[in-house]
Amino acid sequence: MTKQIYNEGQDHLVLNNTERQWLENVITKLTAKMDAVSERSRNKIPYTTVNGVHDDRAVDNPTGAQADGINWWTNGFWGGMLWLMYHETGNEKYKEIAQISEARMDRCFEEFYGLHHDAGFMWQPTSVANYRVTGNPESRKRALHAATLLAGRFNLAGGFIRAWNDLKDEDTRGWAIIDCLLNLPLLYWATEETGDPRFKQIAVKHADTAIPAFVRPDGSVNHIVEFDPFNGGVVNTYGGQGYGEGSSWTRGQTWALYGFMTSYIHTGKDEYLQAAKRVAHYFIANIPEDGIIPVDFRQPEEPKLEDDTAAAIAACGFIEIAKAVGGHESRLFVSAALKLLRTLDESRVDWSADTDHILLYGTGAYHAETHHHAIIYGDYYFMEAIFKLKGNDLYLW
Repeated sequence: MTKQIYNEGQDHLVLNNTERQWLENVITKLTAKMDAVSERSRNKIPYTTVNGVHDDRAVDNPTGAQADGINWWTNGFWGGMLWLMYHETGNEKYKEIAQISEARMDRCFEEFYGLHHDAGFMWQPTSVANYRVTGNPESRKRALHAATLLAGRFNLAGGFIRAWNDLKDEDTRGWAIIDCLLNLPLLYWATEETGDPRFKQIAVKHADTAIPAFVRPDGSVNHIVEFDPFNGGVVNTYGGQGYGEGSSWTRGQTWALYGFMTSYIHTGKDEYLQAAKRVAHYFIANIPEDGIIPVDFRQPEEPKLEDDTAAAIAACGFIEIAKAVGGHESRLFVSAALKLLRTLDESRVDWSADTDHILLYGTGAYHAETHHHAIIYGDYYFMEAIFKLKGNDLYLW
């Protein structure tokens, strides 16, 4: 059994009495909400809600497994929410329900074709979490299987992990995306668990490549970078899920600031902390006065498209930066996290025990057909951020 890992540095996150009371109230509401939702969704792997009810990505989807079925990249977040709740409450039902979704994901390994760079998102908060907490040998095997598949996507010439698989009418052999930084913890864990340095070496090389390739001088980031898959070097950049080329997709900013922090936590390399801070300062400078985060910081004023998931992920990253820097500087990042989380709590969360979602206004991409709906990773990162503020949280990454 591996050592159970918790966050350190909580002494840097000093909250005043008002903030502490607010936090305790949110945790009370989260606990009541999840007590009801977990029972209703115990046999599901949800992505969104339909009329307030979780869907189930484990059920065969008519658009195919590679699109949004059992291999969908968000399928680990429900399990992650349950492990966070198990750690917070000690209630055995959360462990039991988390293990249901983890076991159902075994089908992904059998189908294989739908898997890509998001193996970390899928098995870090499920199998790695299970193994860290319980020592389950089957979870260890699943996580190492996933880490090996992720490592196999590394492009030696370009020093990056390839993103998606082949797409119709697109040559994606040289594509990498900013999101992948949050998949690297699976590789760090694999080296920590086995002693084999190859996994960590790949993660470090990808993170090193990402700093100059993705992070612009002002702290904004690219979403998609195309490398020459045969010789290396940047060929092009794309707007991806943001407004357009050269824009600033807010969730991409959060994958960068939190992603570089996870690499810093696992390696201690100061370059990653500085990259995370550069992106974080850009993000903080662009937070609107009302605290509601747009889909893209450079999108037109109308339509006013918003993404609560970016706010939740950013809060997680800010809190980790605060722990790392300490002292007076840490308060800047704690205050930014509190502003985002309090805005979500006050006007962007559905606390009713009769509905399955938590955050209300998530957006997958600027040019998507639908906007402002529940998305499971928004709920997960909101919960993670809240427990980070409390301290002694179960660190899943």
